[in-house]
Amino acid sequence: MAVNSQMVPLGTPAPDFDLPTIDGGKVALADLEAPVVCVLFVCNHCPYVKHVEEELGRIAREVEDVDFVAICPNDTDVYPDDGADGLREQAARAGWEFPYAMDADSSVARAYNAACTPDFFVYGPERELVYRGAMDASSPGNDEPNDGHELREALRLAVIGNPVPEPHRPSMGCSIKWAD
Repeated sequence: MAVNSQMVPLGTPAPDFDLPTIDGGKVALADLEAPVVCVLFVCNHCPYVKHVEEELGRIAREVEDVDFVAICPNDTDVYPDDGADGLREQAARAGWEFPYAMDADSSVARAYNAACTPDFFVYGPERELVYRGAMDASSPGNDEPNDGHELREALRLAVIGNPVPEPHRPSMGCSIKWAD
């Protein structure tokens, strides 16, 4: 069932995290050194994520001064496609060159108030929320362009230190499959 992101208040500090990555390493918020950080709650099985994953890879390769980190918050016992093997396959097919972490107990997703996959959170140099919402108006089955223009513009403005004007379009996707 599709749900919308919760539209966390702008200015909210980024919650700390330290998570295992699909390549056997770890990633923490403190490891992300670029002036702007984009935290993505995504997974492998969701058709909404599959719809945007290649464009998201292009955005991450093209945008400078932004560190991206993907986090899969889903219960992998119930959704085994969202386990490390499936996430590695996804990162390869989508061209993701950024860290991809697993939030096995969904605690990081809860701390961020993430609601769906995909759910995007952009933080400025002080690691305060400057944008949350959708990449664009596209979704599986609609005719809107899948070009990521809303996320691209938010990242551009964040990098130059300007506010991202509201309203922000909520992200829409599959509900997070919470781990108990």
